[in-house]
Amino acid sequence: MTTRPTAFSLPNLLTYARLVAVPAVAGCLFWPQEHAMRWAALAIYVLAAVTDYLDGYFARAWSQQSAIGRMLDPIADKVLVAASLLMLCASGDIAGWSLWAAIIILAREILVSGLREFLAGLHVSVPVSTVAKWKTTLQLVAVGFLIVGPAGDAVLPASSSIGVILLWAAALLTLYTGWDYMRAGVRRLLEADGQGR
Repeated sequence: MTTRPTAFSLPNLLTYARLVAVPAVAGCLFWPQEHAMRWAALAIYVLAAVTDYLDGYFARAWSQQSAIGRMLDPIADKVLVAASLLMLCASGDIAGWSLWAAIIILAREILVSGLREFLAGLHVSVPVSTVAKWKTTLQLVAVGFLIVGPAGDAVLPASSSIGVILLWAAALLTLYTGWDYMRAGVRRLLEADGQGR
């Protein structure tokens, strides 16, 4: 019996699918005034978000964790959210003061990713906290409401407003978890500097 290469295990294929979904969602949002394109973007986005749960579930259930999966999974999540936020800013769905919520989220992801990469070089891992998982979920839901935008308002009034409120809630959680990671990271950096003397 032949075994499927780790790179092509189902969990990793789901992660690849999430990466492929990024340009598809962005492409649909190039026509922000077209309600049909809004719904298409939301459908692709929701499917991509579901794969975020499924790839981890199958990897654990079938003992198919892999290095490539551990590397790509968080990247796929961040790229999906970041690309969507940028397109929503460009379309004006995120505007005014709400731009700061998007900036907070994007800046935190860049800072924490850089910190994680540096700490990995010191063989130090920073585990994902429960609050960070809630933050990711809130981000995904907020962006979903904003993606459907005016098309959603026609079905569920105030969908866009709900999306903005959830985006700010996600930004506040982002600040909290970002501070948590930075504090732990700075402590590790100081320890490393102390050992190097």
